[in-house]
Amino acid sequence: MEVATLSKKSHVKMLKCRECGKEYPPIKIHACEECFGPLEVVYNIDLLNINKHTIEGRSKTLWRYRELLPLEDAAKIIDLGAGFTPLHECKRLAEALGLRRLYIKNDTVNPTGSFKDRPATVAISKSIEFGFRAAGCASTGNLAAATAAHAAKAGLPCYVFIPSNIEKSKILQAAAYGAKIIAVKGTYDDANRLAAQASYEYDLAIVNINVRPYYVEGSKTIVFEICEQLGWRAPENLIIPVGSGALLCAVWRGLKQFNELELIDELKTKIIGAQPEGCSPIVRAYKSNLGDVSPIEKPDTVAKSLAIGDPGDGIYALRSIKESGGLAECATDEEIIEGVNLLAKTEGIFAEPAGGITIAVLKKLIDSGDISRDEEVVCCVTGSGFKSLEIFSSRQLNIVEVEPTLNSFERTMGLEVLIEHG
Repeated sequence: MEVATLSKKSHVKMLKCRECGKEYPPIKIHACEECFGPLEVVYNIDLLNINKHTIEGRSKTLWRYRELLPLEDAAKIIDLGAGFTPLHECKRLAEALGLRRLYIKNDTVNPTGSFKDRPATVAISKSIEFGFRAAGCASTGNLAAATAAHAAKAGLPCYVFIPSNIEKSKILQAAAYGAKIIAVKGTYDDANRLAAQASYEYDLAIVNINVRPYYVEGSKTIVFEICEQLGWRAPENLIIPVGSGALLCAVWRGLKQFNELELIDELKTKIIGAQPEGCSPIVRAYKSNLGDVSPIEKPDTVAKSLAIGDPGDGIYALRSIKESGGLAECATDEEIIEGVNLLAKTEGIFAEPAGGITIAVLKKLIDSGDISRDEEVVCCVTGSGFKSLEIFSSRQLNIVEVEPTLNSFERTMGLEVLIEHG
């Protein structure tokens, strides 16, 4: 990968508390010392020397947007090639849904199979820059794999905290990269709390906890790419799966940064949050017109990566949705699986439930009239279906057994006319 030389004057201005506005230098800190609110990276936007031509000439990874990422020393970048994933125009799926124009941002092709490679590459790189000697995360699967892979590339020991009832297939990938798997008796929120305690006690870089202000910056690159791939313009509607709410918040922040830098001419994107019905605290808050998000004690959904009952960025995701003029909607497990199958059968993209939920919610919003058929929509498909094979029943397999003869094949399949060879 090309090594960039960043400006002597930092492109990162500070960290700023989202709640009270207190400012901090960009150091190893993740929560406000005054109010314990989350911190957010603020850039020296006026000093950034970045334009479309420069970006287009760079390597096709998310690091092409490095001026808007919080790393000071480009030599510390740990890069497995995450980012610049395809933006597919889906004509067959659009026709099936009766929609004018539909795109899928396909993050299933990232190095470990999900969008989590985006925050992981930034967080592990920043952890190296900070001098951490070990890394880890709390995860339900995708982040575990992404963090473990990038930690392996960096040569860092990796500790992954998971809820003990998670399917073992979810963490086989992380274990293959050499991560130590800590199964916590309880929910994801219990695993997250223990990971936080371990990060304080042992000075571990738990990427989605004590490196979080820097970690979340990687996620916004998904929308940088969408804008660039649409010819340097923002989409009309953007449907995003929501667990913690961090991705949605990062996307909205990224759109505003691109607009401020005049890399896009105008910002009229409606941000739409999609959650499973069995764990939809943000959707409930939106539909009840509340200003706060009440936790779900016992999430119950096939979309395990979205089963976060107490979303850390929930209230900020809710604010981002409202600020953009967007909305939030949920889908049942049956609708989610139907969405996965519809996407696969029409476009050849195999998504995990967190990706299928965007298709399920899109269908509901078209049927309800919340999205008109002449609008443009981009759906974020954030992870590969190969990570969630357990959701598919053997009854769904269309297998027909025949004898090893053409006559048997023709009789069994009910074929009356065979393709003639010219």
